[in-house]
Amino acid sequence: MQLIVEKYGEINMQNLTRKLLMTSLMVGGAFSVGCSTAPQDLTIAETTQNAVQMRADIAAQQEPVTGEITLYEAMARALKNNLDHRVAMLEIDLASKDYDLSRYDLLPQVVANGSYYGRDNQPGASSVSLLSGQQSLEPSTSTERDVFASDLSATWNVLDFGLAKIRSEQLANETLIYEERRRKAIIEIMEDVHSAYYRAVSSERLNQKLEQLEETVKAAFLQSRAQFASRRTAPMPALSYQRELNDIQAQAQRLSRDLQASRMELAALMGLSADQDFTLQAPAQMTSPVQLTMDYAQMIETALINRPEMRESLYAQRIGDAEIKSAVLEALPSIEGFGGLNVNSNDFLFNQNWVDYGARASWNLLKVFSTPARKRKAKAGAELERQKGLATAMAVMTQVGVARVRYEGLMEAYQTANDGALVQSDILEQVEALSRASNASRQTLVREQMNGILSEARRDNIQAELAEAFAHIYTALGYDPYMADIRGDEEISIVAESLETLWTKRAKMPGQ
Repeated sequence: MQLIVEKYGEINMQNLTRKLLMTSLMVGGAFSVGCSTAPQDLTIAETTQNAVQMRADIAAQQEPVTGEITLYEAMARALKNNLDHRVAMLEIDLASKDYDLSRYDLLPQVVANGSYYGRDNQPGASSVSLLSGQQSLEPSTSTERDVFASDLSATWNVLDFGLAKIRSEQLANETLIYEERRRKAIIEIMEDVHSAYYRAVSSERLNQKLEQLEETVKAAFLQSRAQFASRRTAPMPALSYQRELNDIQAQAQRLSRDLQASRMELAALMGLSADQDFTLQAPAQMTSPVQLTMDYAQMIETALINRPEMRESLYAQRIGDAEIKSAVLEALPSIEGFGGLNVNSNDFLFNQNWVDYGARASWNLLKVFSTPARKRKAKAGAELERQKGLATAMAVMTQVGVARVRYEGLMEAYQTANDGALVQSDILEQVEALSRASNASRQTLVREQMNGILSEARRDNIQAELAEAFAHIYTALGYDPYMADIRGDEEISIVAESLETLWTKRAKMPGQ
């Protein structure tokens, strides 16, 4: 080294300092630009614009309401427009795209590289003998100052291929899991629509009667208070009457609130905005519910085959079994083949383009030692999924039993409530006739009017519960709430017609 310095002089420190300074400035500038970003709060304009846009997007996705909404149109709107269902559809779409991308991992890796290298002076070097310590070669170069290089290489790893194939199969099963979750979401939405629809129909039917009753009760209450204040009636009977009127008014208001909430629930299920105005078509009274046609053992077997939760559990067990295979495969040696085409602009090279190829093998010995632990973990995960499947099966069997018992119990309760409503209707007719003949007090008339509305509401409530229980039978069995000819993107009228055909058939033979 001393000989080289003596021959070529000392290094120009000034020039070197200038180059170091320029390099430092470039690195510092890049660093300051990279660190200059900071989180920015949302502005009022952004949030306002987002709110307006979201309302517009929701409204644009709806088919306009052109007439009275039947039960089947409500189901069709929920199937097509419900936002929870759309989220489930998008989850399936995302999972399927992950699966599509995973198949590219099975292919060889093909990489194209391009590079440029330059410097402000000539690259070169000299040699010093290891024996004598004397310089044995004049400074020389074998590389140009500016060099362009590119290559196209392909590699294929057998171990990575096997692992990628297992992962692709797992993603395929994950896609099917999301499909089962979509089925479950639809089934539960249809069940909720049944319940909310009948409650909302009751709301429309009883709302006018409740308003008239509240006006009557309010007028009677004010009249009684005026009589009490003027001492034209006995104090205790008047106060007792006022208390009873106040209780009746409170019941009417509470019932009205509950019924109004059912309309908002139904609107949300159909994907309509809360302020959307719509009218429901009242169905015929369910005066004669029919017995289930399938026995308990058949229902259990059907549910264990069809329920989305059971099918999801089987797919999860597939994923767990594949994880065991992956743990074993990772312990094997990795064999990789490669080949590539190379091009270089360096004129000092004898061959400026060439093809290289070869193979290499590697073995991660640490993974060999950790394989038993990873297998135990994978087997534990697979066993966990199997136990979850058993727990799910027990829950499904319980739900089937509860759904059956509830449906049969509600059939009896509906018949009792319907008989009670008929009796109360006859009582009200008698009281109204007596009131017109001045043989019944106004207090008695108001009381019986309220009892009439309450009996109707009680019957309608049980009817809604019976409709929900009827739909829950098919939820427990895992049957799809729509026929195979429905994709979900058809017009509302087409979907509703298909649903009506299916559910009318089911109503004749529930449980089949």
